[in-house]
Amino acid sequence: MLKDKIEKILNRQVEREGYSSLLYLSMASWAETSGYPGIADWLYAQSNEELDHMLQFIHYINDRGGKAVIPGLETPPNEFEGIRPLFEAVLKHEQFISASINEIVTACIEEQDHTTNNWIQKFVSEQIEEESNVQEILDKLSLVGSQNLYMFDRDIMDMRNKGESTGIAE
Repeated sequence: MLKDKIEKILNRQVEREGYSSLLYLSMASWAETSGYPGIADWLYAQSNEELDHMLQFIHYINDRGGKAVIPGLETPPNEFEGIRPLFEAVLKHEQFISASINEIVTACIEEQDHTTNNWIQKFVSEQIEEESNVQEILDKLSLVGSQNLYMFDRDIMDMRNKGESTGIAE
């Protein structure tokens, strides 16, 4: 049975994961209509992953005797200044999600909820990988500059597929 404090913070994460999915979906749509189909595919995959995370939180809350609350979600931005600013926003958002996951860990420790603490550790590990992957993309963007985005757009899914084959991008 979930304690009220844990149920509340997990439901907050349901909302944050849902917003993450919408944010990346909006970014994907912008990229697709801006002529970057590879970047769009990468972002669509990220959106699906975040939706899956939201569902995992919903199922966990319900399975542990709580009640998942399906939130209304804020509309994400739908215009971006370019590819680099877009990925800088992705990194900033992933850092926000990492901090949010860490707050859940802290609450679990305070409430001595070892079961939830154990369950949430997969998200702690995943956030390390997510931030690293986005930083790698930003590093590659620094290398290619703004004049060589065609090849970057073409190759970005290889970066994601490499991560999936090693278990990085789950």
